[in-house]
Amino acid sequence: MARMLICYYSRTGHTEHMAEAVAEGAREVKGATVDLRPLAKVAAKDLPEFDAIVMGSPTYYGTMAAEMKQLFDESVAFHGQLAGKVGGAFSSSANVGGGNETTVLDILKAMLIHGMVIQGEVSGDHYGPVAIGDLDKRSRANCVKLGQALAKLAVQLHG
Repeated sequence: MARMLICYYSRTGHTEHMAEAVAEGAREVKGATVDLRPLAKVAAKDLPEFDAIVMGSPTYYGTMAAEMKQLFDESVAFHGQLAGKVGGAFSSSANVGGGNETTVLDILKAMLIHGMVIQGEVSGDHYGPVAIGDLDKRSRANCVKLGQALAKLAVQLHG
């Protein structure tokens, strides 16, 4: 059984709604278990327990929330222990061009430094789902799709 953590930080509820849609998609995959948690209930020491880690953050000044960056900073103590695990990211912002893609890429860069496996998307949001404000039909579908894809990959790699 592949264990997936979907971790999010949300002040307005928008990123939380995205996380719920990612979890919905992941739960459709046989062989995957999903743990959906707000960032406040995740410690760096928890991360090595999972086969897949998907993180969502609102966009603040073109990057992830400071609270999420702090988790990555603390995860340095577990450097090397996340290698080969599946990673993914999603983000919400207030505006088109508000920095969603740079936020997703910043999260993915931290995951790549940990040696995690990142899967892109050939259509739609290539790096990870983004939303302007709360979920619309397009961003919700992309979140569900991300959950499905990463859960399938985690099952294939870590079964």
